[in-house]
Amino acid sequence: MKIAVPSTGPEGLESEVSMHFGRAPYYTFVEIENGEIKNVETIPVPFEEHGPGDLPNFIREHGGDVVIAYGMGHRAVEFFQSMGIAVITGAYGKVGDVVRAFIQQNLETDSRWKERIEKDKHGEEHGHN
Repeated sequence: MKIAVPSTGPEGLESEVSMHFGRAPYYTFVEIENGEIKNVETIPVPFEEHGPGDLPNFIREHGGDVVIAYGMGHRAVEFFQSMGIAVITGAYGKVGDVVRAFIQQNLETDSRWKERIEKDKHGEEHGHN
């Protein structure tokens, strides 16, 4: 299984999960085999501007089976689902911590991520409590 995580930087497992998958400058692809991390690759997003379906196609081209992100619009979720790629939203923190929690089936997510992203659009602070 290969997990794709929108990331704020090129640091792989040490990078932070980007707050919105569509604005992430990088994607960290983490290959999981038998419940262990086997390979990590961070790839810069190859385009400045993107249209509907561009990022799902980018992730599919790199073998992504699951996308773990913080925020994502419903159209993007639909694109991923139509490609057979699972989507988990509300994830935050370091990529490595998120992936390990996913593997151990105890990933905690922020169920209020949509509200927080809306507040961010209006310049308000947010935490992940």
